[in-house]
Amino acid sequence: MRPSPVVSAIGTGALAFGLALGTTPAAAAPVAPAPQSPDAEAVSMAEALERDLGLSPSQAADLFEAQTEAFEIDAEATEAAADAYGGSLFDTDSLELTVLVTDASAVDAVEATGAQAEVVTHGIDGLQEIVDELNAAQADAGVVGWYPDIAGDTVVLEVMEGSGADVDALLADSGVDAADVTVESTNEQPELYADIVGGLAYTMGGRCSVGFAATNSSGQPGFVTAGHCGSVGTGVSIGNGQGVFERSIFPGNDAAFVRGTSNFTLTNLVSRYNTGGHATVSGSSAAAIGSQVCRSGSTTGWHCGTIQARNQTVNYPQGTVQALTRTNVCAEPGDSGGSFISGSQAQGVTSGGSGNCSSGGTTYYQEVNPMLNSWGVRLRT
Repeated sequence: MRPSPVVSAIGTGALAFGLALGTTPAAAAPVAPAPQSPDAEAVSMAEALERDLGLSPSQAADLFEAQTEAFEIDAEATEAAADAYGGSLFDTDSLELTVLVTDASAVDAVEATGAQAEVVTHGIDGLQEIVDELNAAQADAGVVGWYPDIAGDTVVLEVMEGSGADVDALLADSGVDAADVTVESTNEQPELYADIVGGLAYTMGGRCSVGFAATNSSGQPGFVTAGHCGSVGTGVSIGNGQGVFERSIFPGNDAAFVRGTSNFTLTNLVSRYNTGGHATVSGSSAAAIGSQVCRSGSTTGWHCGTIQARNQTVNYPQGTVQALTRTNVCAEPGDSGGSFISGSQAQGVTSGGSGNCSSGGTTYYQEVNPMLNSWGVRLRT
């Protein structure tokens, strides 16, 4: 299987060089742990899916089984599509996997694997080229960000309502054809979630959260988390353990690795908060767009939703971050750096978003695989 454009975009860019960037004011501000909300008490992933996606127990079980099978079919279908591969979509209603291709001659080979096939014009590579062109241009402050919508075979530009942002100027500066983008308005400005927990809360002058337990290229224990939580050299306390930010990048990407310096004992678990239960990490295969995904964070606990798009660029007030994955999972400040997991497969670490867990919202995560590939980091599985 060829590498996804998300991995390529980060692995060959700034993240591959481990640039050290200063912590943001939001990440540095100490915040007391927030109480868990009563609706954050799902005991299992199936129960969380029932609560957050409105499923019955049998529907949740069917979804979980179908998505597990889709992981295997997707790998075969992607290989069968070869250079014509244009992306993968999983439908949580029909439980069907659709693999997009840019060449009709690849349809039969893809469908022979058990996946549906659909011919598109751009596909993920073509949409990535449009995203790259936009990334190189100068956008007005009112432009929230952009992301490839592989289902619609277009790049979506999000603009704040009433901002008067000049989209035409952005397109002219980037050289992108207006026919290749879809402009959508929003009234929510993404913000970083500065104090967080994925498995456990940690402090570094503020509070952030563990994404996934991992070892660095030398085999030393630590964990991945969000880069905006601290710059290289920032000290970390977690329980009776101590650590230090060994890798960190923000903006551009939002990724970090914290190396333990004392009392780090690694597990392959992700906390489900308020339940005493854990999700188990067995790998980091990327779930198809449309798949269910769950998030663990210290402010709002354990919540689930679906993956909406990959490779979104988000213009936070503190800086622009590229190659984020967009979800409809809710989150709030204090959830940053926490784990995103689909089934038993690690997906990424919480970056930021908009909305909340009372009315719903949008949350972005930094994919975990580019960190592993670029830094030689290995997840504890």
